[in-house]
Amino acid sequence: MIVVIGPATVGGIQAGAFKIGDTAGTIDNIIQCKLYRPGSVGFVSKSGGMSNELYNTIARVTDGIYEGIAIGGDVFPGSTLSDHVLRFNNIPQVKMIVVLGELGGRDEYSLVEALKAGKINKPVCAWVSGTCARLFKSEVQFGHAGAKSGGEMESAQAKNQALGDAGAVVPTSYEAFETSIKETFQKLAEEGKISPIKEFTPPQIPEDLNSAIKSGKVRAPTHIISTISDDRGEEPCYAGVPMSTIIEKGMGVGDVISLLWFKRSLPRYCTQFIEICIMLCADHGPCVSGAHNTIVTARAGKDLVSSLVSGLLTIGPRFGGAIDDAARYFKDAYDRKLSPYEFVESMKKKGIRVPGIGHRIKRGDNKDKRVELLQLFARTNFPSTKYMEYAVEVETYTLSKANNLVMNVDGAIGSLFLDLLAGSGMFTKQEIDEIISIGYLNGLFVLARSIGLIGHTFDQKRLKQPLYRHPWEDVLYTK
Repeated sequence: MIVVIGPATVGGIQAGAFKIGDTAGTIDNIIQCKLYRPGSVGFVSKSGGMSNELYNTIARVTDGIYEGIAIGGDVFPGSTLSDHVLRFNNIPQVKMIVVLGELGGRDEYSLVEALKAGKINKPVCAWVSGTCARLFKSEVQFGHAGAKSGGEMESAQAKNQALGDAGAVVPTSYEAFETSIKETFQKLAEEGKISPIKEFTPPQIPEDLNSAIKSGKVRAPTHIISTISDDRGEEPCYAGVPMSTIIEKGMGVGDVISLLWFKRSLPRYCTQFIEICIMLCADHGPCVSGAHNTIVTARAGKDLVSSLVSGLLTIGPRFGGAIDDAARYFKDAYDRKLSPYEFVESMKKKGIRVPGIGHRIKRGDNKDKRVELLQLFARTNFPSTKYMEYAVEVETYTLSKANNLVMNVDGAIGSLFLDLLAGSGMFTKQEIDEIISIGYLNGLFVLARSIGLIGHTFDQKRLKQPLYRHPWEDVLYTK
């Protein structure tokens, strides 16, 4: 048999088995109302809130609920009180039935007819709430859609009278409802129709974590640690600096990177240098590997994020990802006081190309303009450029070997960032080493190049370029 409850229902419960919806409330309430094991009472109510009240009442004066249903207070519910009473009548474990109706509608009269016809052979304790409606001079609409008396027959008094006349146990008031339920249950027990239920202690339920934390009994472990930003107050803070302060002081992107990456406010020349690096590395034309990947992906109809990521994934030792390595090797060589000759030759013996040196296009007589701009800014604004000058000496030596072994933008940024970190006086040697090892400097290139890759994505979509297919004549087919 399929039974529909609702739509405005709090749910139902079969004690010791399962529940649907929010009926019965918290775990503590379920235990207090003995709903962790089946009793002998079938209960049906229109009201969801009052069903929880009756669960408690029934648990105090009987052996508890077998099944409880709240059908809801709609004018047209999915199932009626009598539908469930008749169903309870056919469940052997249910020995008595408790019904809580309310004024409005004529649902209770179908139960009256079932009682008169002898379709129900188990004791029914019933009460229809809303008797106070007669105290009002005009018709009153109570909380439920169906709780409105449309005439004398729909009044709580008339329904209670009809139920009592049909054989249900109807008290004189709601306050006496508990006594009626208790006496009916005791009579069944005395007649031997209800066997005592073996009580047991349910497993101890751990205290709710939120309650335990609030009372100071436990400390919950955190899953994430964040030291760079906090959004719990009136406004987000970057490294302790409120968003409004950032705007009011006219801080720029370099200042935000300073706070979020380095957790401190760097001097203005440092944040300007960061911004210059971003501007100079934002794009390098459509032919480099990152831009090419992004263009191909965008032309395949993929979205912005997919196109961007396809380009970013090409960043590595051979494309834009050598800034950290350039800084690491230049720093190590300078700190160990290696001459440019000793440094380059030692790298050669290890089979490692000097990061930051070498370019596919630029030559000694046609150096990268970006490198020159960065060096000019540093010489004008940095308190010290010792690492950059060392890198220039290395470049002078490598150019004596080959005209394309010129310093590239990775080498310039890597060496100058060493000067920025060391010259600012705001970082310890250990912090500088950690910054390089974590990948901060490559992060600058990733951030900068994302601007250009996004631009290429929009460019291809704006031009409505078709799917890219590489031309045959540009492929060497061989066996």
